[in-house]
Amino acid sequence: MKLSRIASFVSATTLTTALALTGAGAAHAGEKNATPAYTALGDSYSAGVGAGGYDGASGACKRSTKAYPALWAAAHAPASFTFAACSGARTGDVLSGQLGSLKSSTGLVSISVGGNDAGFADTMSTCVLKGEAACLSGVAKARSYIDKTLPAQLDKVYNAITSKAPSAHVVVVGYPRFYKLGGSCSVGLSEKSRTAINGAADEINTVTAKRAADHGFAFSDVGAPFTGHEICSDDAWLHSVTLPVDESYHPTADGQAKGYLPAFSSAA
Repeated sequence: MKLSRIASFVSATTLTTALALTGAGAAHAGEKNATPAYTALGDSYSAGVGAGGYDGASGACKRSTKAYPALWAAAHAPASFTFAACSGARTGDVLSGQLGSLKSSTGLVSISVGGNDAGFADTMSTCVLKGEAACLSGVAKARSYIDKTLPAQLDKVYNAITSKAPSAHVVVVGYPRFYKLGGSCSVGLSEKSRTAINGAADEINTVTAKRAADHGFAFSDVGAPFTGHEICSDDAWLHSVTLPVDESYHPTADGQAKGYLPAFSSAA
């Protein structure tokens, strides 16, 4: 074999080997950098009630294609995506019906829960229908539950998540304040009632963030992105009283896309 042919053979062999190694390395890097399996747990705020675009197969859970978990999954293409959040879910419902997909390979979990345990829906109904005194009493009762009972309920859920998905990065997602005080609403609840409701939202976020931190979880605070977009603002990302009534006091599609999604993304 002539020297020129030998040189060509060596060059071609070297190039082929380099390409093979580079391709293998790129494939390995792609596997290593792939977005891990993601499971979205929780209540109506994670399911996307109020945002529209509901998946008919989800039934009464009313999971929305416009909810932040679905939007995040569409943008990041995780290895798998399980959307288990459900309207009306309490901590016990998460424990009994939403943890089935969690396993050692689960890499990301999001969850919002606690509002229904504290009687969110009943409290808001009382505030709307029964006046200021009943509203303030209902809010006080909810805050007592949040302080005294909810922490242990959250611990049960967080412990179960860690047990089933020990390697997962868990993001606990909070709730927005409902009202802009001194805002544009001329009718409806009194300013004192609105202040009390906002205080309850702050309370549940404080308690939830503390429990999340104690379990080594991240907390996604949606307060900042929703500031200026509460009910009674000029550009609300939350529904007031609506028909169907279950969408009342829930984020709109903008609330999910512009409020919840960026807050969750920064913590994920």
